[in-house]
Order: sequence, then C-alpha cells, then structure tokens
Amino acid sequence: MPLIRLERQPGATLAITGPDGPLPIQLGRNATLALRQPGETMVADAPMVFGGFGVVDQGFDPYAGVDVAGKVVLILAGDPDGEAGTDLGFGGRTLAYKGRVGVKIAAAAKAGAIGVIVLHEDFPASYPLAQLVGTEMVPQMVPGGTSFGGPLRFASWVEGAVAARLLAAIGLDLASAKAAARKADFRALPLPALASASGRLTATPFISHNVVGKLAGASRPDEAVLFGAHWDANGQGVADAAGDAIRNGAIDNATGTAELIEVARAFAAGPRPERSLIFAAWTAEEKGLLGADHYAAYPLVPLDKTVAVINLDPHVQLPRTRSLEVIGVGRTSLEDDLAAAASAMGLVTVPEPNPEAGWYFRSDHFPFVQRGVPALAFRAGRDIMAGGTAAGQALIDRYNRDCYHQPCDQIGPGFTFEAAALEAEAAWRVGLSVANRWQRPGWKIEPKF
Repeated sequence: MPLIRLERQPGATLAITGPDGPLPIQLGRNATLALRQPGETMVADAPMVFGGFGVVDQGFDPYAGVDVAGKVVLILAGDPDGEAGTDLGFGGRTLAYKGRVGVKIAAAAKAGAIGVIVLHEDFPASYPLAQLVGTEMVPQMVPGGTSFGGPLRFASWVEGAVAARLLAAIGLDLASAKAAARKADFRALPLPALASASGRLTATPFISHNVVGKLAGASRPDEAVLFGAHWDANGQGVADAAGDAIRNGAIDNATGTAELIEVARAFAAGPRPERSLIFAAWTAEEKGLLGADHYAAYPLVPLDKTVAVINLDPHVQLPRTRSLEVIGVGRTSLEDDLAAAASAMGLVTVPEPNPEAGWYFRSDHFPFVQRGVPALAFRAGRDIMAGGTAAGQALIDRYNRDCYHQPCDQIGPGFTFEAAALEAEAAWRVGLSVANRWQRPGWKIEPKF
C-alpha cells in the first residue's frame, strides 16, 4: 500500500507564553509537537482558547458561535462523562468515539483552529506522558495520495501540571474546568496566552505491505472469516536511561503476529471449514490503523462476504489465566462465540475493566466495524492462576507504565506465552465455529460513528 512518511526535522520549537511569562516547555520531556503540513511551519504568537473536552456531538459544541479561526485550542483528554460518574450521552466511563483525541483535533480544525494542545492526564489519556514524548522524533505516516489542506498547522500534548497554569490564569483549577466543560452549553473561553510553533516536515512517499494468506472454504468459498494482527511496532524513539532507543514491539505486536501464524498453521493442517479463511498481517497500525483500513477499502474478499473479523492484538504477556477480556463488550454475537470457546477451555469471559481507554477504536478490527463487519477484539484476562487478579494487575500496570510503546517491550526471561497460547486457541475456536455455521454473526448494537 502507498504511504507517505512525514519526518519532523531537527530544530522544531513549541512555546506558550502566559500572563506570567513563558511556560517551561521542553519537547521530548514534557511536551510533544506533531506538525501537520509538509514544508515549513511558522505559527507566531497565536491567541489561545480553552475548548473544554473539545467534543462536538450529542448537543455539545464548544466552538458554536465562537471565533477560533487562526487560534490555538487547549483541550482536555477524554470525553465529558468519562469521570463524571454519570452518563451525559457519551457512554459514561466508556470512551465515546467522538472523545478520541484525533477526532477532537479534526473538530477543532473544522472550526478553524491552527493548533491544538491536549492537556495530558494519565487516566483520561490511558497512558503516561512518557509514551507520548518517546515518539517525538518518530515519523508520522499518512496514506499515499493524501492532500494536505485545512488550517491546522500542529497538534501537541503538554504535561497536565504545566498546561493547567493557563486555566489558573482564568480562575479555573482542573476540577472546575472539567465541571464547566461537562455542560452542553459550554463555549470555548479565551486564554491570556499566546502559542508559537515552528519546524520543517519532510514528506517522502514509499510502499509498505500487508501480508495476506487465504485458505479456500469447502462449500462457501466466496464467504470468509478474517483473522488479523499488525506486524509493525514503533521504531526508534527517545532513548531510555540505558541509551536504548529501539522499541522492539515484542508484545505489541510480535506476539499477536505469532498468534496469527499459529492459528493459520492449525487451520492449514486440518480439514477446510465451509467458509474461506483470510489471515492478514497489517502494516502501519501504530500510525492510525492504516494497513487494515487500506485492505478494508480494497479487500481480497468483498466486505459484504466477509462475515467476521477476529483481531489478535494482545496487550500484555501474561502467564496462564482464568479469563478472557472482551474489548467493546455488548456489540456483536461474536462475544457469545468467544464465551462458548472460553467455556470449552475452562475459562470465563469478562468485560474489559478500563473502557475509558477506548481500546475498541485503537486496533485493526475497527476499520471493518466502521464498514459494518462484525468484529471481535479480546485479550487474556488479568485473573492469572499464580496470584489472581492482584498479581495480574501488577504485571499490567508495570507494562503500561514502563514498557508499552517503549524500548523494554522486548523478550524477557520470564515469558511463558501461556496466555498467548490461550488467546490463539480461543481465536481458532471462534473462527472454526463461525466458518462452519450457516448463520452469520450479527450486531447487538448497530455501529454508529
């Protein structure tokens, strides 16, 4: 598939000046800068506004009647009801699609903003700032043929405590700012601050590849069940304390790719199911699900004949577990197939415990969901045999804090791959059942994005 690599050249700058002078911003330490237009970017002393959560949906529109053209918008991570303790129309604690950072940046750009700065907090962002600043010099990618236009010149994350100083200048602490922004009649507020950004972005077209295999079905070869996993990781980033800058991606997602290969190997060694099976290793997932989206636009089997997608993107390398976690629970009948598979394996299925992270929108099944294909995303649960949920949670917390998208996502001496084997077996069982059953999987909740 054609892609364009966007590389930020050395020397880029980001500066914010508030009423008390410049904020202590250091790219690669407490802030990020993603330039959005190839060539030179120069934004000098642009006025700033506070856009609340920046969500435009369900009667919320912080930009309605507000002139944000040529301005830089400061927004909060998450959506209005993620921490509200009640459902304000966005699913409560579960992150809504319109609450995703990329969607909110697009909404600000549509309103005329030339820059967006996101105030970082671990809980609504679902990852520590270290994972973001570690990507400072990693190239962005966009599909080949992308036309660069619109007003947006840059997007950024800034450490919460630093960005909150701008809110303090208008008499809002973070809690009161969130409370104000949870009201549907909230409108963007001017900030006594100016933002500047500069840098050069080089665009280089190149070709990457999805790797796709097919086993023809015995009686319904024109219909297919698709298994997918992404083969890319995150390249080189900011070096860790030991000087290692290579983010290996052993779990995210070499493990998922290995599971995909083993599921394919198992099917290839046995009798052919009734429907065909597609096995796809996607490129550029970490750049925005680009490989899967490209295949969904140009599929090997038409999407109206692709009856299900089963995604393999495990989050943590765990020992043997008692459970499987369903991501985006309550959406398709494939969850019932997973529950049956889990029961046959002596396991149970449970909902993901952190729906505010928005995992359902963050992996390669989602481009198919957007096009109406039922999809299943799941992972090994944290109720591990050796120590229970507390021990499993500790392993997950450590990985999220220290290794997710970082250099230490690498093979370790304690890896057993027991949970990975369970994930692969569950995927195989679900795929076998769906490929042989005459009834197609369906939706419990019709997708609307």
